[in-house]
Amino acid sequence: MSLAAEIEARLRADLTPLSISIRDDSADHAGHAGAREGGHFHVSVVSDRFTDLQRLARHRLVYHSLSDLMQRGIHALAIDARAPGEP
Repeated sequence: MSLAAEIEARLRADLTPLSISIRDDSADHAGHAGAREGGHFHVSVVSDRFTDLQRLARHRLVYHSLSDLMQRGIHALAIDARAPGEP
């Protein structure tokens, strides 16, 4: 399973999202020192779990789902976490 697929599977299991997209931006960072340490990803996720939560709490939920991957495969993670109906 690719790392992007593993990220998606974990977020689907933990957050039951209404929508989710994972973009692997690693190729854009080739040659960057951190690129050897893992991939660069952008996650967009809409979930009822984010309702009434501030941005930091939403990000914590995402990081909790991916905690061990942050140590072995993800170097950088951009997160767009929204509750249903948010622009």
